[in-house]
Amino acid sequence: MKRTVFIAAAALVLAAGCKDKKQTEMDNPFFSAWGTPYEIPDFGRIKTDHYLPAFEEGMKRQKAEIDAIVNNPEAPTFENTVLAYEYSGRLLQEVSAVFFNLSSSNTSDEMDAIEEAVTPLLSAHGDDIALNAKLFARIKAVYDQRESLGLNGEQMRLLEEQYKGFVRSGANVPADKQARFRELNEQIASLTMRFAQNVLKATNAYSKKLADGSEVTLQMPSWEPFMQTCPDRKLREELWRAYTDRCKDGEYDNTKIIDTLVNLRLERANILGFETHADYVLDNTLAKTPDNVYRCLMDIWTPALKVAKQERDQYQAMLEKDEPGAKLQPWDWRYYAEKLRTEKYSLDDAVVRPYFALDSVLQGAFGVAGKLYGLTFAERTDLPLYDPEARSFEVKDGGQTIGILYMDFHPRASKRSGAWMTEFRGQQRRYNFELRNSKFEIQNSELEEVIPIISVVCNFTKPTADKPSLLNFDESETLFHEFGHALHGLLSKCTYPSLAGTNVPRDFVELPSQVMENWCRHPQVMKQYAHHYQTGEAIPDELIKKIEAAASYGQGFATTELLAASLLDMDYYTLKQKRTIDPLQFEQQVMDRIGLIPEIISRYRSPYFQHVFTTGYDAGYYSYTWTAILDADAFEAFAESGDLFNPELARKFRHLLESGNTVEPMELYRQFRGKEPSAKALLKRKGML
Repeated sequence: MKRTVFIAAAALVLAAGCKDKKQTEMDNPFFSAWGTPYEIPDFGRIKTDHYLPAFEEGMKRQKAEIDAIVNNPEAPTFENTVLAYEYSGRLLQEVSAVFFNLSSSNTSDEMDAIEEAVTPLLSAHGDDIALNAKLFARIKAVYDQRESLGLNGEQMRLLEEQYKGFVRSGANVPADKQARFRELNEQIASLTMRFAQNVLKATNAYSKKLADGSEVTLQMPSWEPFMQTCPDRKLREELWRAYTDRCKDGEYDNTKIIDTLVNLRLERANILGFETHADYVLDNTLAKTPDNVYRCLMDIWTPALKVAKQERDQYQAMLEKDEPGAKLQPWDWRYYAEKLRTEKYSLDDAVVRPYFALDSVLQGAFGVAGKLYGLTFAERTDLPLYDPEARSFEVKDGGQTIGILYMDFHPRASKRSGAWMTEFRGQQRRYNFELRNSKFEIQNSELEEVIPIISVVCNFTKPTADKPSLLNFDESETLFHEFGHALHGLLSKCTYPSLAGTNVPRDFVELPSQVMENWCRHPQVMKQYAHHYQTGEAIPDELIKKIEAAASYGQGFATTELLAASLLDMDYYTLKQKRTIDPLQFEQQVMDRIGLIPEIISRYRSPYFQHVFTTGYDAGYYSYTWTAILDADAFEAFAESGDLFNPELARKFRHLLESGNTVEPMELYRQFRGKEPSAKALLKRKGML
């Protein structure tokens, strides 16, 4: 069925919701309490035609709540304005969390059509709030007298972040530019959605049948092992081009979207008073300016590129032996890297994987959280699931339930590639605000403790009839990484939802995730969780030593491809004038400028670079490197103490996780570390000192 038919059907659903609201509310599970354990969304009751009416009603309710706030005859106060706004839009937040999480992990043509229908509506609704002059005037009135209000630290942080958020969302945009500002927001929202849908569809559209009857797809768990082990050079080239040519032309072409999107974001930044989109984005981060980001990236780029060239020379020599006169190409890199890794460290993936069965690695991550923070994880089989493959766990701290954790591990056509953490509900202490008699106010003073519902989504190889899902070591680190994000959400102890959990600057949010990778790779911890799936034998010391020795192997490639993507992102968003952009040409110019060798490409080519064109890392992909400095420095504290689970350090780091964005993030880091971070530990870890 064509997309236009789905959009028309979505519109009919919306119209039906308008015609018979009473019937819709009776049938729609979003309009009443779930009645499930911990009020988890009852996924089995949700039908696709429930979403649009729920979105519409959610926007309608929040509009009424905002109207009540701005028309309150009483003078603006922290409670009747700032707090009221913080807790407005509850229904809209609930339906959005469910819908957009499932549109990434369990989508369909119908879900795509609903997303297309609702995205411009949500954009317009958000602008109606952000550009509401009366609402901003009330918030500003409270903000201007903030020093005399006797607010505690978290209240002051909420007020400051709320005021800053309105300014960044256009509250000060001149009246004659507001219409254009709204147009930009709507177009940007629609384009980012289309970009993501194109990548998913292009990825799913390709598969290659091999002579032995097996099949290779463009999902990373299928594609990368093939590239590492296939001796047929022509076949490697074919699969490499299939992967790297996605969305550059044809039915799922993203190049025109990139051209438009970059220019629209620049125009919007200019309206907000910033020279470039990167200036706008970074103004609200730890890095602050593009110059600081470029300086950070280039400090590591120089030693990384030097190592990458040494790696290239090694692989070229190996290729020369196999095919005299042949020149190393990007599709050769993974094959010879794996071959040399196996020869140099006798580290064969086929030998490593049996010790890293998915459940063993998962229990290893749970064990680390238990030793550091006293948490326990009990699998529940009675909780609602959004897909039969998902699993749910009850998370307890000292016997008290503090959260629910969903884990969704394997690829499927309805799931986008990659790995990520998200939440169906964030931690908060909820005030019972209700709209009554045209007033939106607290109905009682008791705070409701709301536990988070966190989800970790990955794309690991599925188990077979006679073998569990076996991870390579990189995938094991990925699981620990996303679990670190989950801990940030689960351990949150904040009052206000907008400050809780992972709602921190982008160049800080990766610290809790990346630091967990250090425990994953430490020999002491590996001994505790890495056991052979058939014999139960703990991973041998000899194999651990090989993994350790290999840890810095290939870092020239891994670091330069990451930095190349980060610099590409920055170059797109530091453009100061609108221009026609040919993404492939632009990308090549960037790679030439920074001196990337042709045997390596950016980790993501522009047409499928979802981080910076879809998922909110525009002018922010550098964050992985920025926070790698923090995570290496943070783990160094545990290593220096001689105790990987040092109770005092664990207590301090837990405080960092619990605090969300209630305190300036770098102040939290200094409280933990006792000093400013240093890049020395990162360069040491990568073998680049």
